[in-house]
Amino acid sequence: MHLDADIAGGARRQPALEQGTPEAADVLAKPCLAHGRHACLSHALAARPSRVIRCHELPQRAAVRETFVRINRMSASASQDQRIAVIGLGSMGFGMATSLKKTGFAVTGCDVSTDAVARFVKDGGAGAKTPAEAAKDADVVVSVVVNAAQTEAVLFGKDGAAETMPKDSVFISSATMDPDVARRLAKQLEATGRHYLDAPISGGAQRAAQGELTILASGSAAAFSKARPALDAMAAKLYELGDAAGQGAAFKMINQLLAGVHIAAASEAIAFAAKQGLDISKVYEVITASAGNSWMFENRMPHVLDGDYTPRSAVEIFVKDLGIIQDMARTARFPVPVSAAALQMFLMTSAAGMGRDDDASVARMYAQVTGVKLPGDK
Repeated sequence: MHLDADIAGGARRQPALEQGTPEAADVLAKPCLAHGRHACLSHALAARPSRVIRCHELPQRAAVRETFVRINRMSASASQDQRIAVIGLGSMGFGMATSLKKTGFAVTGCDVSTDAVARFVKDGGAGAKTPAEAAKDADVVVSVVVNAAQTEAVLFGKDGAAETMPKDSVFISSATMDPDVARRLAKQLEATGRHYLDAPISGGAQRAAQGELTILASGSAAAFSKARPALDAMAAKLYELGDAAGQGAAFKMINQLLAGVHIAAASEAIAFAAKQGLDISKVYEVITASAGNSWMFENRMPHVLDGDYTPRSAVEIFVKDLGIIQDMARTARFPVPVSAAALQMFLMTSAAGMGRDDDASVARMYAQVTGVKLPGDK
């Protein structure tokens, strides 16, 4: 199960937060601990030569580090000093584990899907049955699961990683979650003498496997120091967004707010165009060359044109993430009417039986309630 809005547009322009790749993007599978469809539990700068750019301070005084991938990789001998556990071998987690392994780290993978673990072992990694087993003697534990509840289970549940993580090791959490929950989990883990890095990811499965993710990270200096070799192996761009957990999660939620609103608006527009009797292929051509274009319109609407709703990124992703945004806004007493309206569109689409389909299915929901015919309709 993957609850991110990560998918790429191939030759189309890439935004600053890359959204991933269409060939192997993340989807919502069966309810389980995974960060992709195939499974269920699912930079020391010297390590990988990279150019570092220090940008202007953000409003929250967060330092930004952007690294660019180089051809040269760290040697196996240089990276074997750290042992890494990856918990969650879905499409994202498997790619991240593969990238770490290719870079030379000793990597142990764990997933509730025995098939996913067997596949990783076949590819040269080590396997573990539980997070506790995977985390034993690990310097870095990378959690690539769906949400806060699963992250907490990986850490503190039965056979959780916190039981066996060595003192001074670091837990890297990549799940999209409420910043307050990230802060709570960090406080709980740090009280045991381990470090917590709040590090949501963007980029999709192909970029994960290539070590070219964008990572939005916040945490203590000690957490960054311990995690940096692994971060370098997984990321093309690493944003250092603060010295405490929660900042990374907050940045990711702003991205998700915009992504969800743009998908809902794009779906509404393409269905409305069909209702007007317009050639929606021509609409796509015109809008992508006009001021009304958005990255999500350009990336998602080809799914509608092709009548292909195979889930690259599922409707339920935004039911979850826009729901989190509503919770955050209510707590802050901050009005978010546009994202609230978008949430209702995703909820309606899910209620119509399309929750596990591609998030462009919002256009299908509009078509169904208005009698509009879209490509692929029977």
